[in-house]
Amino acid sequence: MFKGRKKIALDDSGKKRTLQGAVRYWVLAVSVIAALYHLYTARFGTPVAIQHRSIHVAFVLVLIFTIYPFLRKKSLWVNVFDGVLVVLAVVPTYYLIANFQEIVYRAGMPNNTDIIMGAILLVLVLEAGRRVMGWVLPILAGIFILYAYYGGLIGGYLGHRGFYFKEIIEYMYLTTEGIYGIPIGVSAQYLVLFIIFGAFLLKSGVGDFFTDLAIAIAGKRKGGPAQVAVISSGLMGSINGAAIANVATTGSFTIPLMKRIGYSKEFAGGVEAAASCGGQILPPVMGAAAFIMAETLGIEYVNIMYAAIIPALLYYSATMAMVYLRASRKNLSGMDASEVPDLKQLLKSKAYLFIPLVALVFFLVSGYTPTYAAFFAILSTVVVSWFNREHRMGLKEIIEALELGFKNALSVAIACAVVGIVVGVSTMTGFGSKLAGSIINWSGGNLLLTLLFTMIACIILGLGMPSIPAYILTATMAAPALGKLGVEPVVAHFFVFYFAMMANVTPPVALAAFAAAGISGGDVNKTGVAAFKLASAGFLIPYMFVLNPSLLGISDSPVTVLLAAVTAFAGVLSLAGGLEGWLLTRANLLQRIMLLAGALFLIKPGVATDFIGFALIGAVLVMQKYTISANYEAKA
Repeated sequence: MFKGRKKIALDDSGKKRTLQGAVRYWVLAVSVIAALYHLYTARFGTPVAIQHRSIHVAFVLVLIFTIYPFLRKKSLWVNVFDGVLVVLAVVPTYYLIANFQEIVYRAGMPNNTDIIMGAILLVLVLEAGRRVMGWVLPILAGIFILYAYYGGLIGGYLGHRGFYFKEIIEYMYLTTEGIYGIPIGVSAQYLVLFIIFGAFLLKSGVGDFFTDLAIAIAGKRKGGPAQVAVISSGLMGSINGAAIANVATTGSFTIPLMKRIGYSKEFAGGVEAAASCGGQILPPVMGAAAFIMAETLGIEYVNIMYAAIIPALLYYSATMAMVYLRASRKNLSGMDASEVPDLKQLLKSKAYLFIPLVALVFFLVSGYTPTYAAFFAILSTVVVSWFNREHRMGLKEIIEALELGFKNALSVAIACAVVGIVVGVSTMTGFGSKLAGSIINWSGGNLLLTLLFTMIACIILGLGMPSIPAYILTATMAAPALGKLGVEPVVAHFFVFYFAMMANVTPPVALAAFAAAGISGGDVNKTGVAAFKLASAGFLIPYMFVLNPSLLGISDSPVTVLLAAVTAFAGVLSLAGGLEGWLLTRANLLQRIMLLAGALFLIKPGVATDFIGFALIGAVLVMQKYTISANYEAKA
């Protein structure tokens, strides 16, 4: 199969092969078997954790070495080299499972074969990561391995005793702290299931329904297509968990619509990037990264979901406000009435398509495990599809959804495996706690400075990689600094989670914005700046909930939560007006400064700061009311 007789080219992305012939059926078979394995274990239970994670990694490596070429050229052959890597990808897993009892009995005393198998796995994971994500994350992992080995030569605070390569490899391969640690464990247990769920939603017509629903709700409004992009991208982004993939999926429809009514190429791309990025903080699924947070903190996922509701609404309220204010400033219209479906009729005919999401939320809220909830949500999606001939899922469509789902999970899974190396070294050497101590020393123990330094660290660590591995890194290295200053663990993790996510729209390496620019045809850098501006509330909200944890529902009083939410909403809307230079009418420089200052005052909880913030916003409203009246009288 892998001897190169069938020529295969790269697809349009220049990254994956366009598979043909026997290789195409090989990928189909492995993907479907892998997806079915994870669905089976979701319903009936998994093997021992390290075995389950090892099987998951083996499936991922086999597919990556088949789908992603060693070098990106115009055309390639499936050659002997990739065939060898595919075989080697299975060997460490087979060895681990076949010799599991012996490995357990000699824990801490690995033999030479153990080390050879671990070395093979380590090299394969790094190479697979390079093929899928590029050099950034594998190089970072390599640096950490060298840090573990040469730590004895490093003096000062960051130094340690140093570890032999044998010790490092054993830790990475034969424990659940390295490659088979929490990141890949969450990938195997949760992420893959929810990505498969997203594929079933697309195949069953639910994805199209989300878009139609967004058009029905906002299509006719001023700047309607941009609001459609925000709503539909948020809904789909919550499920698929990949900002870049979501941009490609929904942006191909929403970006041309936005350009058609008068939004610039760069602004249209920025809207799609900001909305897709925000899907990862939007319940109920939150792009599946929240499952890692729940696993790391040792709390139920439903508690993470509840905590995320108000901040997510704040983020999307600000984004919606900015696209509306931009449309008002440029006097842009909405979509033509003939293009907008009737909301009542749409809900009457297709409301049943909400059933999979309702089922998912019901199982999660009822206390069932996320794996159980995902399993039955997938089943319900298939059943729901039978209500409509156009999207009815038969055996062919189910197989296609299984294949698409597992293939979509490859990039996230291999990122988790590579990040496991970094996290493992941090655990071995104590680097995470040392970095946390350094951040506190640099800030002099001042909370605001610590938050600022942590934010910078999160954004730098998140550049050039997906949000999920970026969050894992920042949670390991930066979150402990906040914990040492008394910030509650869930608040600290939400803080670093937001900024790991925001790295996708932070220039100069705003990956989601770059993907959107490819669709819009706009300038890459200008699109990045537009996305950064539209997502600016995401840089403000984390400070809000650190200073006022009530925004995460951490309060004994519902009234306190409500008041915190009201002032926060006022703050982000004021931010939107200040950045766009428009509220009721065009804002002059003084009014913009007052709106931005009002937003900043509303960050900090307290009667005095809230009063000043509302007073500034109120003053701007009065000034603009006066301007509107004066202009009206002048025209009269």
